[in-house]
Amino acid sequence: MNIRKFGAILAGNILLSARVWALPNPVDEPLPMVGTADHGHTYPGATVPFGMVQLSPDTPIDGWDGCSGYHYSDSNIVGFSHTHLSGTGCGCLGDILLMPTVGELKFDAAQYKSAFSHEREHAKPGDYRVFLDDPKIAVELTATPRCGFHKYTFPATEQANIILDLEHGVGNKAVETSLTIENETTVSGYRDSDGWGGRRIVYFVMQFSKPFKSAVLERDNAKLPGEVRGSKGKSVKAAFHFAATEGEAILVKVAISGTSIEGARKNLQAEIPAWDLDGTRAGAVAQWKNVFDAVDVKSFDPHLRTTFYANLYLSCLAPVLFNDADGTYRGMDHKNHADEKFQNYTTFSLWDTYRAENPLLTLLEPQRVDDMIQSLLAEYRQNGQHSTPIWPLYGNETWCMIGYHSVAVIADAYLKGFRGFDAETAYKAMRDTAMQNRNGLDSYKKRGYVASKPNAEATSRTIEYSFDDWTLARMAEALGLKEDADMFYKRAANYRNLFDGTTGFFRGRKASGAWRSPFITNGLVGDEYTEADAWQYAFGAQQDVPGMIALYGGDEPFIQKLESMFAADSTIQTTIPDISGLIGQYSQGDEQCHHVAYLYDYAGAPYKTQEHIRQVMATWYNDTPGGQCGNADCGQMAAWYVFSALGFYPMNPDSGIYAIGSPVISEATLHLDDEKYHGKTFTVQAENNGPNNIYIQSATLNGQPLYRAWLRHEEIVGGGTLHLVMASKPNMDWGHAAEDRPPATMPADFQYAPLPLPASDKPVVLRLPIRIACGDEDAVGDFVPDPNITLGQVNHRDVAIDIKVPHAAPEAVYQSERFGGDFTHSFPVPAGRHYLVRLHFAEIFDDQAGKRLEDIQINGQPVLRRFDIFSAAGGIDKAVVKDFPHISPNTQGNIEVRVMAAPGAQDQNAKINGIEILEEAGA
Repeated sequence: MNIRKFGAILAGNILLSARVWALPNPVDEPLPMVGTADHGHTYPGATVPFGMVQLSPDTPIDGWDGCSGYHYSDSNIVGFSHTHLSGTGCGCLGDILLMPTVGELKFDAAQYKSAFSHEREHAKPGDYRVFLDDPKIAVELTATPRCGFHKYTFPATEQANIILDLEHGVGNKAVETSLTIENETTVSGYRDSDGWGGRRIVYFVMQFSKPFKSAVLERDNAKLPGEVRGSKGKSVKAAFHFAATEGEAILVKVAISGTSIEGARKNLQAEIPAWDLDGTRAGAVAQWKNVFDAVDVKSFDPHLRTTFYANLYLSCLAPVLFNDADGTYRGMDHKNHADEKFQNYTTFSLWDTYRAENPLLTLLEPQRVDDMIQSLLAEYRQNGQHSTPIWPLYGNETWCMIGYHSVAVIADAYLKGFRGFDAETAYKAMRDTAMQNRNGLDSYKKRGYVASKPNAEATSRTIEYSFDDWTLARMAEALGLKEDADMFYKRAANYRNLFDGTTGFFRGRKASGAWRSPFITNGLVGDEYTEADAWQYAFGAQQDVPGMIALYGGDEPFIQKLESMFAADSTIQTTIPDISGLIGQYSQGDEQCHHVAYLYDYAGAPYKTQEHIRQVMATWYNDTPGGQCGNADCGQMAAWYVFSALGFYPMNPDSGIYAIGSPVISEATLHLDDEKYHGKTFTVQAENNGPNNIYIQSATLNGQPLYRAWLRHEEIVGGGTLHLVMASKPNMDWGHAAEDRPPATMPADFQYAPLPLPASDKPVVLRLPIRIACGDEDAVGDFVPDPNITLGQVNHRDVAIDIKVPHAAPEAVYQSERFGGDFTHSFPVPAGRHYLVRLHFAEIFDDQAGKRLEDIQINGQPVLRRFDIFSAAGGIDKAVVKDFPHISPNTQGNIEVRVMAAPGAQDQNAKINGIEILEEAGA
């Protein structure tokens, strides 16, 4: 690895030295812009830490990169809505949109949107400002936990308008909207929408700083008479008209609630009683200053310091409050709950955040942790599903992603000494979750693994269930429940049941115990693996690193396997954009790999951890809008950086152990909570740190030599100083000794079950006649899966197929398909003969002609050009059979069928359902 090269990436064009730069307070920096470009999916608007309101601009871009409502690449704003998600891969929220305009009234967002430029857009924590070029209006936004505060400075005009669009949403559809004009300064209503997770209602109360002259309402695209003071419908919009002098500001206060209009009204009275936008903004900024003051950072590069605080900012945007100022909240039973003794939170992206975001909050925001755990347990009581939350959002369970990682978050809190919840009640909920039969758990409990079948993501589920079970074992052990602890420790070793010694990867096994074939190291994304291929799950057993090292043959083979991951070709057979931030097959842009670079510490090679951690930070993080290499995922992407920049990381978040990496700070002091941690401080000093001095030469902890490459949680919260001496060459001895490695986390007397027999690595030769079901895992009549193909992906749709064509295959052959941009089936056949090659197709997804066009070759010769299955069949769900006689084997003795997407085709996934190779009579 060229350390100087990625050091130069980190430094940019600035010549750096080891001196410390003086920089502004983080609250004066444009931190909210980081992650708004590329695939970061963050929003730039005003919010307070963990606030229910995220008052932010919405741009017209939709689709995956519009998940937050805003994308840096856009040049238009359609308005300012009050709820947004930070860094998710699914879009939702975008409720209660306001847009100031001038001139003729238009209710169509395509007409009332305005151009803007980033030169006149300014985003700081708690403070967003932008100039709308078309109406010449200056916009200022700030927020409290449950309210948004707008300031619109108009040019001189008799036609100043403020549009309220209740139909507007991000990734969801309005079902019912309602608006009531209470008087000339007050409007109330609600937006009931259906989207990610299901139905939800946002209530609001809005007040203007001056009376409007008139109002116009529109319901379902029809304007209502002027005397109408309220309306209800699928799409209700309103425009409030004012006269404005040059530079006159009209203020708007908006409170939201999940419980009722009266709840919103109480929130407005409690949080913004006065027309003091500057005071409200100062209050928001002060809340962010408290967040940033908790970590005092010095760095050899000002950009690194800004990057640190940008990521600290992003790590404090979720979970968010979901209750009224009096504590009332809407639960998962869709009922209002009052008189609760905790602050209710929602928007838990648990598959992501259990890794670093939630552990970071136990250090820096401990006053919120008990409330968050209480929120998760309340959702368990209310959802009626015998499940602690998976991905809860606004009173709904989205069931997004896999595992049951809320149990890891609850266990982590308890094991770190948080006692603001009933531990036994919590454990019963956690155990109940793990003992259900959903999502492959029935197979997992019966076989010790989730049985593999197409699109079941069975290997990923098995690995992640085994981690969650280890956290349950730890919790049971802490509560003195030995039998349960033994059971869950046994389940924690289930990851081993999918380790194939032949390939050296975790891979799928069928219910019969047979290995699923074919196996593709850089494929099976969304099929065998969740948003990943085999590489990204190759080191997934966070709970048992010594056991995982043993699977790979010991320290050196394990280190080489890790090195192979970072050096591998980055090609992945997938069309999803989630797998990003690649270095070889290591993916920083999705979460499965976030702990991986720290695994070298466990194999006696901390210098490799130091090398790769700095490589990842230098390559994929910066302080620009493109500074997140993948979805920010409600703070997980950012929390990884916060920990890593400080120099330590919770590789196994429930172990109480932090693996030491390589800090990018020169010095950082954590000012720990007065109540939880008695105001202690923990300081990390990195002597001689710089872009090339990435290796630890020696370390002391509280003045005593530290030879181990890890810290205990108690050592951090107990206060002290970690002093590291950095240099440009590795000290391979530091942290190498067996006694200096992070401790094992399975019981000392634990007995592992035998590993499954390795798979055969010999190619399978099929006998004539060859009949292949290209997209199936099991035989369909005489048609069998191709056991040797390693390209393409499979898909399935249970739908009736019209097979009334000559030589049609069984219907089930057409219900599954192999698809991809370019893949080849190859079959060895006896030489000196001629064969009939029969190809089977059915279009079961695209419902129009000309969308999917493909080129088919047999032995390198084109046989179908720009072939349109839909047109050839005369519609969707109809079989097409194409015969090609007199085919001879190629020079390698094979018949090869190559399937390619035609250049320029709208759908770049070519497909095939079945192949037959039949010996011709007399051949």
